[in-house]
Amino acid sequence: MTSNTVAELLAQKTKTEKVSVKGWVRTFRANRFIALNDGSTLNNIQCVVDFENFNENLLKRITTGAAIHVLGELVESQGKGQSVEIQVKELEVLGDSHPVDYPIQPKKHSFEFLRKNAHLRTRTNTFSAVMRLRSSLSFAIHKYFTENGFYNMHTPIITGSDAEGAGEMFRVSTLDAKHPPLNEDGSINYKEDFFGKETNLTVSGQLEAETYAMSLGKVYTFGPTFRAENSNTSRHLAEFWMIEPEVAFMDLDGNMDLAEDFLKDVLNYILEHNADDLEFLEKRLIDEEKSKPQTERSPMPLIEKIKFVVDNNFKRVSYTEAIDILRNSKPNKKKKFNYLISEWGADLQSEHERYLVEKHFKCPVILFDYPADIKAFYMRLNEDGKTVRAMDILFPGIGEMVGGSQREERLEVLKEKMKALDIPEEELWWYLDLRKYGTAVHSGFGLGFERLVMFATGMGNIRDVIPYPRTPQNAEF
Repeated sequence: MTSNTVAELLAQKTKTEKVSVKGWVRTFRANRFIALNDGSTLNNIQCVVDFENFNENLLKRITTGAAIHVLGELVESQGKGQSVEIQVKELEVLGDSHPVDYPIQPKKHSFEFLRKNAHLRTRTNTFSAVMRLRSSLSFAIHKYFTENGFYNMHTPIITGSDAEGAGEMFRVSTLDAKHPPLNEDGSINYKEDFFGKETNLTVSGQLEAETYAMSLGKVYTFGPTFRAENSNTSRHLAEFWMIEPEVAFMDLDGNMDLAEDFLKDVLNYILEHNADDLEFLEKRLIDEEKSKPQTERSPMPLIEKIKFVVDNNFKRVSYTEAIDILRNSKPNKKKKFNYLISEWGADLQSEHERYLVEKHFKCPVILFDYPADIKAFYMRLNEDGKTVRAMDILFPGIGEMVGGSQREERLEVLKEKMKALDIPEEELWWYLDLRKYGTAVHSGFGLGFERLVMFATGMGNIRDVIPYPRTPQNAEF
């Protein structure tokens, strides 16, 4: 007999003579009521045992965390809280769980404790809801791009280039760490390394994606990226996932349109398909924030916040206009910002981005035309010679969600920019080739997937929206 999932059984709401379900015990009360969960839904199904008909030693093995197989009859529930329950006819313990040792007891656990038990934390309601939402968002992203004529490409994870120019990269090498081969000047001879040159884990698939956009038209990558940034914050990971579309013949306006449409579409998908999980996480967030002062609470409940992004047009504002707003803002004048805005050219911080979204415009904001000095070399220089065709999308509660630009398609201008930043032409000869053979306007953006999952789940720490976080001093599991 094929097993049903808990989600299927709860959706039936009608009597069924024979059902089979396998899952993990959440609780076992009064030697009679088993709350069973199999990960298919937030909700448990109640399995009612007539203990007089079962062996006492078998019942003793039904402990929190144990894996069991239940055969029985699906009936209308007598108790409150569920519409159907299973009258258990047969019961098998598939895997015991030691009641004293099992870390995920039916009580409240701190997120810090659960990070130390990340291999078991999806057995809690919060983390099972977060990871189902992560999975739905991932599917919605592939669905959106496929339906809009994009091709998915897999860019290299090991690379010889630093796309961002930030230099915070993990080195990949097979050389003997204690006795590496040396050149005459004492430097390491990477010609003897596996790839014959210095290589690193990728910080972005963008440059390679551009090469495919310039032949396939519309492409996107969705893969792991790595930053060796020694940053122990609630917003940074050393390993995370990035979504990076690149489109030929598209300018910055088209790029902003694409990013806005994409974000609304994937968030709308989870509103339609993950209602239970969102409602649970919204309630969790409201309960958690009760102990916080009003000023530190979320400006709106979770589902309302997601709908706010889906239903509102994003406000498009130039960087120059944003600087004027920030310079004249109350928190700047009263020195409430940690980073005061005094002049044009400042790199905006999260507090500035959130002020623009949550206090000033009260809707998602797209900032564009940033100073060239604070942006990457590949962004298209504007006619004023001091700004580039870059854009960032800012969200409530998060700040920057998307960063993108129109790419510099003019060979000579790109060469000049690389020269100014000491980026050797021979390192990116293939990237320059795109500007020699059929160059054209093209654009793209990058979205850190975990930032999107944080926004969609209301989780306050990025380590709680990825299965096994990689952070400084931590590569457990």
